[in-house]
Amino acid sequence: MRQYLFKAILQMIPVLFLISLIVFVLVYMTGDPVSLMLSDTATDEDRAILIAALGLDQPLHVQYFRYLSNLVQGDFGTSFRYNMPALPIVLERLPATFELAIAAMLFATVISIPLGILSATKRNSFLDIFVSGTSVLGKAMPPFWLGIMLILLFSVALKALPVSGRESWVHLILPAFTLGTGIAAEMTRLIRSSMLEILGQDYIRTARSKGLIESLIVYKHAFRNSLIPVVTIMALQTSTLIGGTLITETIFSWPGMGQLIIQAVNNRDMAIVQAAVFVVAFLVIFSNMLADILYRVLDPRIKYN
Repeated sequence: MRQYLFKAILQMIPVLFLISLIVFVLVYMTGDPVSLMLSDTATDEDRAILIAALGLDQPLHVQYFRYLSNLVQGDFGTSFRYNMPALPIVLERLPATFELAIAAMLFATVISIPLGILSATKRNSFLDIFVSGTSVLGKAMPPFWLGIMLILLFSVALKALPVSGRESWVHLILPAFTLGTGIAAEMTRLIRSSMLEILGQDYIRTARSKGLIESLIVYKHAFRNSLIPVVTIMALQTSTLIGGTLITETIFSWPGMGQLIIQAVNNRDMAIVQAAVFVVAFLVIFSNMLADILYRVLDPRIKYN
C-alpha cells in the first residue's frame, strides 16, 4: 500500500503540471488584464508601467515559467478585487463548500442506500417501480430549477426555511437537498443494479439454502460486495459536487468557493480563478486516490503493484 501511495503521489505531479499549463493558456486567452486593473483616466505611461511591473512584456514561455515557479511556492498572484493573495481567499471559502458538499453527500447516502436495497429485494413490485421512477425524475431535474422551486415552495409560500445565507444548520437544508438530489438518484439506481447482480450469484443461493436469515444475507453478504461500484460513483461525484456548488451556492447565496469562482469569472479576477481551479483539481485527484484505497479495504483480493 505504501508503494502504491508513493506512486500515486508521484503521478499527481505531471497531472498538476498539465493543469497548470491549461489554466495559464486559458487565462492568457481571456484578454488583457491590465485594462481591468486601470481606471478610465489612466494614461499610456501608466499602462506601460503596470505591464512591466506584472511582467506581461516578457515572452510567453518566460511568463509561464515565472507563473510555475510562483505556483510551486503557493503564490497564485494577487486578486485585484480583494487586493490580497488569491490562495488564502480561496482557502477561506473552502470550509463552507466542504460543509455543503458533505451535507449533500450525507443526504444522498442516507436516501439512496435503503431505497436501493429495498428496490432490489422487492424487484418489480410497486415500491421498485416507484423508486425507479423517482430516481429518473431526481436525475432529470437540473439543480438551478430545483433550487428555485424549493425556494418558492418552502421559503416564499410556506415561510418554513430561509432563502439564503449560512447562519445556522437550517440554512443548509435547501442547498443540501438541491445538490444531493441528483447524486441520490444516481446512487439509488447504481445500488439497485449492483444488488440485483449480487443477489443472483451462487454464494447467495448457497447462503439461502443453508437457512440463513434473509436480512443477514442482504446486509452482510450482498450489500458489502455491492459497495465497490458505489464507492466508485461516490468518488466520481466529487467533480459533480464541485460543479453543482457553482450553481447551488449562487442560488442560495452560500458563501463558498463556487460563489467565489462565479464572482471572479464575472469580474475577470483571474488570480482567484487560477487558484480555485487548481484547488478543485487537487481535490478531485485526492478523492480518486482515496477511492482506490477504499477498494482495497472493501475487497482484500484487490492488489496494487
